[in-house]
Amino acid sequence: MTSTVPVDTLPGRRFPGVLIQGDFLHILRGDLAEVVRACERGDLAEAGESAGLLLASLDALLARYSTALEEHQIRRPY
Repeated sequence: MTSTVPVDTLPGRRFPGVLIQGDFLHILRGDLAEVVRACERGDLAEAGESAGLLLASLDALLARYSTALEEHQIRRPY
Protein backbone atom coordinates (compact mmCIF):
# COMPACT_ATOMS: atom_id res chain seq x y z
CA MET A 1 0.00 0.00 0.00
CA THR A 2 2.60 2.54 1.02
CA SER A 3 4.61 2.22 -2.19
CA THR A 4 1.71 3.86 -4.02
CA VAL A 5 1.22 6.68 -1.51
CA PRO A 6 1.59 9.97 -3.41
CA VAL A 7 4.07 12.50 -2.06
CA ASP A 8 3.61 15.96 -3.54
CA THR A 9 4.13 19.63 -2.71
CA LEU A 10 1.11 21.86 -2.31
CA PRO A 11 1.24 25.42 -3.63
CA GLY A 12 2.69 27.77 -1.05
CA ARG A 13 4.33 24.99 0.95
CA ARG A 14 8.07 24.45 1.16
CA PHE A 15 8.08 20.71 1.85
CA PRO A 16 6.08 17.91 0.26
CA GLY A 17 3.21 16.19 2.00
CA VAL A 18 1.66 12.73 1.87
CA LEU A 19 -1.74 12.12 0.33
CA ILE A 20 -3.74 9.67 2.42
CA GLN A 21 -6.84 8.12 0.88
CA GLY A 22 -9.99 8.52 2.94
CA ASP A 23 -10.42 4.80 3.49
CA PHE A 24 -6.90 4.49 4.88
CA LEU A 25 -7.43 7.55 7.08
CA HIS A 26 -10.58 5.85 8.39
CA ILE A 27 -8.56 2.70 9.16
CA LEU A 28 -5.91 4.71 11.05
CA ARG A 29 -8.63 6.45 13.05
CA GLY A 30 -10.21 3.09 13.87
CA ASP A 31 -6.86 1.72 15.02
CA LEU A 32 -6.39 4.71 17.32
CA ALA A 33 -9.94 4.37 18.65
CA GLU A 34 -9.18 0.74 19.56
CA VAL A 35 -6.12 1.86 21.53
CA VAL A 36 -8.26 4.37 23.44
CA ARG A 37 -11.01 1.81 24.15
CA ALA A 38 -8.48 -0.74 25.37
CA CYS A 39 -6.92 1.85 27.68
CA GLU A 40 -10.34 2.77 29.04
CA ARG A 41 -10.97 -0.92 29.80
CA GLY A 42 -7.58 -1.15 31.46
CA ASP A 43 -6.45 -3.77 28.93
CA LEU A 44 -2.90 -2.59 28.46
CA ALA A 45 -1.87 -5.69 26.51
CA GLU A 46 -4.58 -5.05 23.91
CA ALA A 47 -3.78 -1.33 23.89
CA GLY A 48 -0.13 -2.09 23.29
CA GLU A 49 -0.90 -4.48 20.46
CA SER A 50 -3.28 -2.01 18.79
CA ALA A 51 -0.83 0.84 19.27
CA GLY A 52 1.89 -1.30 17.68
CA LEU A 53 -0.25 -1.81 14.57
CA LEU A 54 -0.96 1.91 14.36
CA LEU A 55 2.72 2.73 14.79
CA ALA A 56 3.66 0.25 12.05
CA SER A 57 1.22 1.93 9.65
CA LEU A 58 2.56 5.39 10.44
CA ASP A 59 6.16 4.15 10.19
CA ALA A 60 5.41 2.79 6.70
CA LEU A 61 3.99 6.16 5.64
CA LEU A 62 7.00 7.98 7.05
CA ALA A 63 9.37 5.59 5.28
CA ARG A 64 7.59 6.22 1.96
CA TYR A 65 7.82 9.97 2.58
CA SER A 66 11.53 9.76 3.40
CA THR A 67 12.23 7.66 0.31
CA ALA A 68 10.42 10.13 -1.94
CA LEU A 69 12.39 13.04 -0.46
CA GLU A 70 15.69 11.19 -0.96
CA GLU A 71 14.78 10.34 -4.56
CA HIS A 72 14.31 14.04 -5.27
CA GLN A 73 17.22 15.22 -3.10
CA ILE A 74 14.96 17.16 -0.75
CA ARG A 75 16.06 17.44 2.87
CA ARG A 76 13.63 16.28 5.53
CA PRO A 77 11.75 19.02 7.37
CA TYR A 78 12.44 17.33 10.72
